Amino acid sequence: MSTKTEASTGFTSFREFYPFYLNEHNDATCRTLHFIGSWLVLGVIALAFYTTNWALLWFVPLVGYGFAWVGHFFFEKNKPATFKYPLYSFIGDWVMFKDILTGKISLKGNAQP
Repeated sequence: MSTKTEASTGFTSFREFYPFYLNEHNDATCRTLHFIGSWLVLGVIALAFYTTNWALLWFVPLVGYGFAWVGHFFFEKNKPATFKYPLYSFIGDWVMFKDILTGKISLKGNAQP
């Protein structure tokens, strides 16, 4: 029996999706831009809370996706996984961010750990 996840994405779990996601981020500049965008997202959220200027939150998708998409279109030369797998891709962004912070994935060379 097919689950909704299987039917809509072709992946049955995030664990199955993540190697595909990493393969879509082999270019070091693309990964670096993702990493910068994720830091900026956290910074904008922190600034919005610190200043209680909630309008700043409108910049979250702009900086998060903006940096990532520049990485894909100009360096990786592929379509962002967000277009086809939005939820898994969102989770993948943050798992890759954590993996870069912990040294499991390098900002240089290939993304596969």
